[in-house]
Amino acid sequence: MEAWREANKVVRGVLELSQLHWKPFGGAVIYQLQRASLSVQRNIAEGFAYGDSATYTRFLGIAYGSAVEALELLEPAAGAEIFPAEPTENLIHHARSTRNLLPALLKRRRRFA
Repeated sequence: MEAWREANKVVRGVLELSQLHWKPFGGAVIYQLQRASLSVQRNIAEGFAYGDSATYTRFLGIAYGSAVEALELLEPAAGAEIFPAEPTENLIHHARSTRNLLPALLKRRRRFA
């Protein structure tokens, strides 16, 4: 699933940048970004485990909310230079992709639910 692959790129990138570029002034943002990005990937995977059910759709909705949150954290983190510009822009690209893929998936799921 493309949304999960994009979410996985964000999680891996966030964890790597957190380890390499942790800054005390950005600690709260980094911590919440880790939680939000992990939530996207985990909820897509956990929902998928429920198969073709309303529970899967509910988990996708949670993943979408977390994807919005992760993007809302990445953009100010870029402006505050918590992480280096180039890898942060790459993460923003994948976070936007994830955020944009999930509503279409949700719409399809809700049509068949």
